[in-house]
This record gives sequence, structure tokens and C-alpha cells, in this order.
Amino acid sequence: MNSRLALATGGLFLVAVTLAGCGGMSGSTSPTSPSPTPTPVVGVSADLTITITGMNGSNSFSPNPSSIVAGRTVAFRNADNVTHTATADSGTFDTGNIAPGATSAPITMAASGAFNYHCKIHPDMVGTLNVTAQ
Repeated sequence: MNSRLALATGGLFLVAVTLAGCGGMSGSTSPTSPSPTPTPVVGVSADLTITITGMNGSNSFSPNPSSIVAGRTVAFRNADNVTHTATADSGTFDTGNIAPGATSAPITMAASGAFNYHCKIHPDMVGTLNVTAQ
């Protein structure tokens, strides 16, 4: 009987030591929770919003062509039911993926010129943004 009692006592001791090492005993601190995902800024608008209407070649963006003054901002709103981008052929801007119903962050157009752009996912979708000097 003594061997059973010793075995049971040893087992309980082992469980207690294991729990203490893992923070399972009283007095331990709880693990920190992960930082929350930042909330997108709401209410930030652009001077010009171009609507992505769908996969229609040069009619995929509206208005097209569009115009804005240098120093102003442009955003792209995806009114289609699939993800799109608006990416300047010159690499000047790239919205990244825009989910259906979402609007890109405003992009400040610093330089004047004609900027041809396309959707990286659907390269046949094209548009032109004319930026005039201030």
C-alpha cells in the first residue's frame, strides 16, 4: 500500500510543479492579448473619386479620362463585384487591391502630366488621369 500512496503523491507533486511552471497556479499573470487591428480612417475624402465600373476596357473607370489639379487627391471606388486595382503605368501610384464596395486611400497627385493607369489583376481595364499644374 505504501508504494501506491507514494506513487499517487509523486504524481500529484508532478502535476502541481507542471502547472506552476505553465502559469496555472494562483498568483500568475494572465497572458497579454494581441494588439487590435487598426481601424481604417473614416471620413477621409478625396478631391476626385474615380469609380471602377467593371471589366469594360477603356470604359472600366468613370470618368475616363479624368482631370485634377496637381496637389489635389484622387481615390478609386470599386463599384464592381470583384477586386480591382488602379496602378499607374509609370509606377507613380498603386492603390493595391480594392475590395468590392471599398474605396482606396486618397492619393496626392504631386506632378502634372497625363497618367495612364490599369488594373493589375485585369490589365485590359485602362484609364487616364490628367493632372494640370496649379
